Formats: sequence, structure tokens, C-alpha cells
Amino acid sequence: MRRVNVAVVGATGAVGEEMIRVLEEVGFPVHKLVPLASAKSAGKEIEFKGQKVIVKELTEDIFEKEDVEIALFSAGGGVSAHYAPYAVEAGAVVIDNTSHFRMDPEVPLVVPEVNPEDIAAWHNKGIIANPNCSTIQMVQALKPLDDAYGVKRVDVATYQATSGAGKSAMEELVMQMKDFFAFKLDESKHEKFPHQIALNVIPQIDKFLDNGYTKEEMKMVNETKKIMHKNIEVSATCVRVPVLRGHSEAVTVWCEKDVDAEGARRALENGKNILVVDDPANQLYPMPVMVVDKDETFVGRIRKDIYKDNVLHMWVVADNLRVGAATNAVRIAQKWLEMESQ
Repeated sequence: MRRVNVAVVGATGAVGEEMIRVLEEVGFPVHKLVPLASAKSAGKEIEFKGQKVIVKELTEDIFEKEDVEIALFSAGGGVSAHYAPYAVEAGAVVIDNTSHFRMDPEVPLVVPEVNPEDIAAWHNKGIIANPNCSTIQMVQALKPLDDAYGVKRVDVATYQATSGAGKSAMEELVMQMKDFFAFKLDESKHEKFPHQIALNVIPQIDKFLDNGYTKEEMKMVNETKKIMHKNIEVSATCVRVPVLRGHSEAVTVWCEKDVDAEGARRALENGKNILVVDDPANQLYPMPVMVVDKDETFVGRIRKDIYKDNVLHMWVVADNLRVGAATNAVRIAQKWLEMESQ
């Protein structure tokens, strides 16, 4: 496979840092790494393959100057909206981790384990969108169940880590916990979240819409349909919890056929990049602490509904910075390079 010049936009952010780590860990054929960030972060050093690499300022002409072939974006929707077209104009394929392009009908929205064939549509605009973190792990688990039983409806409650809101959100949780142990929690600031996150759960991620759902919840609704090419009914309740890394989801799946737990377990075990951890007798089930730095989606608590023969329940956990962002983006890049090299 040929070696390519890869830019990471937002290289000093939580997801950007993970993208660089994943590129190195999977042995991605990087000829030259171009870490990009705002003027404030330009000049910092990052490490890649044992070498120090200087972070450069993101500008409109940097992609052409550096002969970038793949541009991984994770610096906010506004940044992607402005700079992605310049990357495309310079001849790069953009893999964008923000929500800006996801629902554009001309931009493929890809989870490689579910709809890799959609990558071919990157030619439309030169952009491939990376889905929302909570959507990625859910559709990975839904895919083998859909193949086996036909999924028609999903009800999901998410328990999302603070890292989903960035580095400063993680720091806010840590500072509030410090204030708690110093008996100063009532003085602790909350800027990233509408309420205290330490020792609390907040049933709101992003803004509320007129239908009573939040933007985060509607992302799961709309993105699931686009990725799976199926009009699946989805209802989501997204909750922020005092965890640093790892999103958890309680998922109820309504199927077209009757289901059984053992059959579902086997289907999930055969799913790509899925690890089944489901031994309740020995208190074994997925938890955020076991998925940090892992590139698989963990599934457990698999059980048939006690009232409906076509309903299955499961618990899905994954590292949101990797599976839900960086790893998925790099897997898209791997598939794209594979297709372009044929």
C-alpha cells in the first residue's frame, strides 16, 4: 500500500491526539504527518513514531503547501465548514469528525463495519463524514442483529462520558471532584455543562429541539437511518455521566423475526470488531473502565424481553475517543486507501 501525506486538523485536541496515536498503532502508511491547529497551538511539538513533529497553523493554503492527500478533521463544525473545501481543492480526501457534513445527502456517512461500500461516494464532494460517537458503537452492534433478525425499531438510553465534550469537560469533572474532597463543591464552577457533573447525571447533551429531544438524540435517530440504509425507528435519551472515557448504552432492539439470546450472542460474537462480555453469573459485563484505549465495541447483558418474542435487550460500551471518533476515522482512511489503490 502506498505511503501518503496525512494532515490531522485539531491535532492538539482530545480526538486529534487519539487520531495520531491510532495512525501509529495500526501502522498506517504515513509518508508525512502534518499536525494542524489554531495559531495558539502552532509551534507545539507532538510525537509520532519516535520523532518530534511541529504543529503547524491551520491556514487555507496549508493543504496545498504540504501536498496533503488525507485530511482528518476534528476541530469543530465551524472549522470543518471553512477549511474542508480548501483541503478538497488541494486534492485531499477529507474525513470529518464533526457533525457539519453528516446529513448532507452528497456526503457518505460511514462506519466501516456497517456500510464500507458508501466510501465510494466520496467523489461527490471529496468528503467522508465520521458519525456521532454514540451512533457508531450502536450501529456496530445493530448490524449483525439486523442481518440475523431484521431490526425495525431501537430504543436507547446513553450514559456518555465527559470526554465527549472535549478536554476541558474532563478537566471540569476532575476539578469538581477535587472540590468535593476539599468540601468546596458548592463553590465549584460548571462551564462545559449546564449543571454540576461530579456525583451527578445530566439528562441533556446539546440543545433541546421543538420536539422535546436534544440535538444529540436526533443525531442518533437520523444517522442510524442513513448509515444502515433503512427506515429504522429510533428513540434516544442521551445522558452525561461523571465518567472520563467510555460511552455506555442500554439498547432495546425490536426485530422483524422472533429472537433468542443465544442466537443473538453468536451473531454478535461473529460481528466485526465486537467483543461479547456476557457472563452475569460471574459479574462479567462491559464497563467504561475496561474499554479505555480499546478499539472494539463491547456488548453484554444480552437477553430476550420477558413479554415480547421479537425484542432483545443489550448493554453496549466503547471508548468514545477511539471507536467513537479516532479509530473509526482511521478505519475509513484505511478503506479509502485500499479502494483507491485497486
